[in-house]
Amino acid sequence: MATQWNLDPAHSEITFKVKHMMISNVKGEFTKFNATLESEDEQFTNVKVHATVDTDSVNTNNTDRDNHLKSPEFFNTTAFPQIIFDANSLNGEVTGNITINGVTKPIALEVDFGGENVDPWGQTKAGFSFEGKIKRSDFGLNWNAALEKGGVLVSDEVKIAGDLQFVKA
Repeated sequence: MATQWNLDPAHSEITFKVKHMMISNVKGEFTKFNATLESEDEQFTNVKVHATVDTDSVNTNNTDRDNHLKSPEFFNTTAFPQIIFDANSLNGEVTGNITINGVTKPIALEVDFGGENVDPWGQTKAGFSFEGKIKRSDFGLNWNAALEKGGVLVSDEVKIAGDLQFVKA
């Protein structure tokens, strides 16, 4: 029988980094997201994962940049309010499909299972860290500007990472 796990959002985060002007990284996060995990075993090897990320919750600590990211040139949050991730396997990496801007592509993320423990209120929790990367152009996120000395303003590669804590239902 499968065990259901629900996200503990107060102890979870999803972040991203992208190269800016080819010389430094800019970091951002999504502040609103949800995920469920269904596990067939205690080692979390046979799992189903479903996650949604609210694109309007993008936060880079810069209002102008955040508004640009929410515009049709990037996430187009009005037309595509969520990023969706679904996976069916977890074994050192989680493999599944990610949908951004209505485009679905396969993705593999490295995963570290942090373990399982019981909090002072008797709730069983499990923690996972993940990281990976995508090419934003694969999802129609093509906006860019050429630089005077060569290169572009925003790299195509986006590094994504997160720490997720789940509560056993």
